[in-house]
Amino acid sequence: MARMAGESSFDIVNKVDKMEVDNALNMAAKEVRNRFDFKGTDAVIKWSGEVVEMEANGEERVKAVLDVFQTMLVRRKVDLKSLSAGDPRLSGKLWKISATLDSGISADNARKIAKLIRDEGPKGIRTQIQGDELRVFSKKRDDLQTVQKLVRDAEYDFAVQFTNYR
Repeated sequence: MARMAGESSFDIVNKVDKMEVDNALNMAAKEVRNRFDFKGTDAVIKWSGEVVEMEANGEERVKAVLDVFQTMLVRRKVDLKSLSAGDPRLSGKLWKISATLDSGISADNARKIAKLIRDEGPKGIRTQIQGDELRVFSKKRDDLQTVQKLVRDAEYDFAVQFTNYR
């Protein structure tokens, strides 16, 4: 669907700033190394490919490492809804947690947002799913801002950001 003359648009996306996540991981690793309550627990947090691996010699300690990481993500303004952490599991003598960062909006989630906009948004708004993002069109910029507020106020179990406002 081509953009019509005089129409404004924006994209609803779920993108994670890898640099901010990397900064949060480095800050968490430093805190885990230096904090007194982690001394002697073999606590570590590191990248393993695209996965963040956390390990420690106790289930509570590895959960504490995850908590430190989540705190650092919040400080770096990374939405925790983008983080999917598994349950603690025992591997040899160490407890481990693997976490991944989700990006992109699934087709189902894009349809949920489009339905919300269609049902509760201003008239004259059009949506179009484009891969892992959702484009929203309108002749009135005020309507686009109304849609952004509507989507921001809706409680989804995934993160959303707004980009390419034109």
